[in-house]
Amino acid sequence: MNKKIVVQDLGLKEYKETWDFQEALFKKILEIKIRNRREGINLETPNHLLFVEHPHVYTLGKSGDIKNLLVDEEKLAEKGAKFYKINRGGDITYHGPGQVVGYPILDLDNFFTDIHKYLRFLEETVILTLADYGLKAGRSKGETGVWLDVGTPFARKICAMGVRASRWVTMHGFALNVNADLGYFDLMIPCGIEGKGVTSLNVELGRNEIPLGEVQEKLLLHFAKLFEADLR
Repeated sequence: MNKKIVVQDLGLKEYKETWDFQEALFKKILEIKIRNRREGINLETPNHLLFVEHPHVYTLGKSGDIKNLLVDEEKLAEKGAKFYKINRGGDITYHGPGQVVGYPILDLDNFFTDIHKYLRFLEETVILTLADYGLKAGRSKGETGVWLDVGTPFARKICAMGVRASRWVTMHGFALNVNADLGYFDLMIPCGIEGKGVTSLNVELGRNEIPLGEVQEKLLLHFAKLFEADLR
């Protein structure tokens, strides 16, 4: 099993360009796995973790409802945002400047073959990172992602998640609001969940801005421990 994970910070990059890059890495891992099975060999499969910040974009998962996007394409254009229907699970999500977006492209055969556990580990990575900032975050039953004040009228989401997996290879991932412009969430019903708010780390801490690199470093520390991974 290869527990090495190559980490790349792509900086600010268009969603479609990053999606294509994910797909290429995903396909390469699948091809190695298929060859291993077909030829009875055991070539090592690579693992990747991409960090990226996207310009304003809305994405709709394969099981999502377009009605959860509350504006038309003309209004999106006015806001400088794009829209894509994509191949992950989950409903509608917003990505934009001020978020730390993480895309783990892993062969779970190198770690554990359990998608439920994988999602819980992603959530735990974020929960532990928020704890480093003095915030008590948690999970909301039946709603993937990370929340604050779970189970109260003030519950608000701070991190959205949606993944795709095939033959235990993952792609897509999580979007943690760090310095996000929360006004963009008003154009949709976040993740298709009505009546709950959205927040950002800087808002919760009462700070103008938090360095994204600082948050990434904390995420990497917890991710490596949970997955028992060797980050490169």
